[in-house]
Amino acid sequence: MSETRPSWDQYFIKIAEDVAERAICVKRKVGAIIVKDKHLLSTGYNGAPKGFAHCTEETCIRKQMNVPSGQRHELCRGLHAEQNAIVQAAVYGVAIENGTLYATYQPCVICAKMMINAGLKRLVYTGGYPDELAADMLKESKMEVIKL
Repeated sequence: MSETRPSWDQYFIKIAEDVAERAICVKRKVGAIIVKDKHLLSTGYNGAPKGFAHCTEETCIRKQMNVPSGQRHELCRGLHAEQNAIVQAAVYGVAIENGTLYATYQPCVICAKMMINAGLKRLVYTGGYPDELAADMLKESKMEVIKL
């Protein structure tokens, strides 16, 4: 009997998908993990900051204002999964430079800029996201970008 093992990218993106199940955003559930040398260092999912009430239909400013996906990121109570993964690494003093971020969607421009400045060298994601500036900045960076 021959079994096919998933590639490292497939393995880690599956973990990011599992992390997304914890997300509390009412619009989109996103998961992200940061990996270095095939070791999982940090996880993040999208949702309100620590100690804040969970996002709901009633508290979602973006839904109330009909803000299109990929626009006006500042009009949100929550943090993105990528932001939470980077912040969690910082909180616990975990070095992520030269690591890989796995995400269930292409990061927005804010997350892309954070990833670039954090020194991440690779991005692997599955779902698309309508943010052309983010895609352009990722192309301009020296980060290797892979869409599975």
